[in-house]
Amino acid sequence: MATIELNKLVKRYGKVEAVRGIDLQIADGEFVVFVGPSGCGKSTTLRMIAGLEDISGGELKIGNEVVNERDPKQRNIAMVFQNYAIYPHMTVRQNIGFGLYTSKTSNADKNARIEETAKILGLEPYLDRRPAALSGGQRQRVAIGRAMVRNPSAFLFDEPLSNLDAQLRAQMRIEIKRLHQRLKTTTVYVTHDQVEAMTMADRIVVMRDGHILQTGTPTELYEKPVDVFTARFIGSPSMNLVSGNLIAVHNNGNKVELSAEGNILVGIRPHDLVVVTNGSDNAAAGVELTGIVTAAEPLGPETLVHIDVQGTSVIATASGKFIPAIGSTLTARAGTGSLYLFDKTTEKSLGRL
Repeated sequence: MATIELNKLVKRYGKVEAVRGIDLQIADGEFVVFVGPSGCGKSTTLRMIAGLEDISGGELKIGNEVVNERDPKQRNIAMVFQNYAIYPHMTVRQNIGFGLYTSKTSNADKNARIEETAKILGLEPYLDRRPAALSGGQRQRVAIGRAMVRNPSAFLFDEPLSNLDAQLRAQMRIEIKRLHQRLKTTTVYVTHDQVEAMTMADRIVVMRDGHILQTGTPTELYEKPVDVFTARFIGSPSMNLVSGNLIAVHNNGNKVELSAEGNILVGIRPHDLVVVTNGSDNAAAGVELTGIVTAAEPLGPETLVHIDVQGTSVIATASGKFIPAIGSTLTARAGTGSLYLFDKTTEKSLGRL
C-alpha cells in the first residue's frame, strides 16, 4: 500500500490545459473517488497517476517517491479499465495470472495466488472458462482479479461499471467496496455517477474544467457544498434552485423576504421539499412553493412531483400513494435548516438557513 500525492499537477494538450495545477494528498489505504462531468480532467488525472499520460507540470509522488519519469510497470499500481481489457483467447485462470508470468515467483506460488484471488472474487467455478462464456459482471471481476493478484501498492479504476446494467452496477459497487475493506489497498476510482461516489468513497474529489472544486466525505459534500455546481452534482435527484425573490421564509411565525432583487439563489433538496396533501402536517414551514404539476414519477415508497413555480421547475416529494394530476396546482413545503443559500453572481455558498 502507498500514499499518493499530487503537487500542482498539470496536463496540457498543445495549448489546451486539461488539468490545471491540482493539489491532492491520498492517504495510505484510502478510497478516493473523482467525480465530474465529461471533460473535467478526472480520467486524465488517473492516467497520469498510472503513467499512461505524460505529466506536463508539477510533481506526482507514490509512496513518498517522485514517479514523474517512471514507466507504468515501475510504479507498482494496477488499473481496471471501463472495457475490461481482458484477453478473449485466454481462460479466466490465464487472464488473472497474466501479470505473474514474467515474475520470478514459482509456479506453485503463482497458482496459489490465482486460486486465492479467484476465491475472493467468487470466480473459482469459472477458472477454465473463456470470457465469452461469462456475464459482464463476471468479466469485470476477472479484470479486478488480474489487478489484485499482483498485490499492487494502489488500485486505479477508470469508470469500471459504466458498461453494466443498473442491477449489476449496484451489485458490483458493494463487491468493490467489500474488497477494499478486506484488502485495505489505496484506491483511486473515477466515475461520472455520483451514486457510485456517494456509496463507495471514503472521500470524494469534485472536478470541473481541470480544477478541483471541493474534496470531502460524502456527507460533507452533501451537507456543505461550496458552490452551486457541487450542490447540484452531489445528491439525486439534483438540488432545486429557486431565485430568492420567488420565496419567503417563515421564521418563528414571521415572514422574511430573502432578496427582493433576486441576488440570492435558494437550494432545496427534493427530499426536503414535501408536497402538502390533505393528510399533511399544516404547521408553518420555512418555505412554501406553489405551482403547476408538470410530471409525476411514482417510485413505490415515494413519488417525485415536478412543479412549475413561476417558470422555475422544481422537484418535490410525496407519498408513493399520492399521484397528482398533471396541470393541477400544488404547494410544497421545506423547513428552515434545509435551505442552502448561494450568491447568484459567483454561485458560491453563503451557508445554510
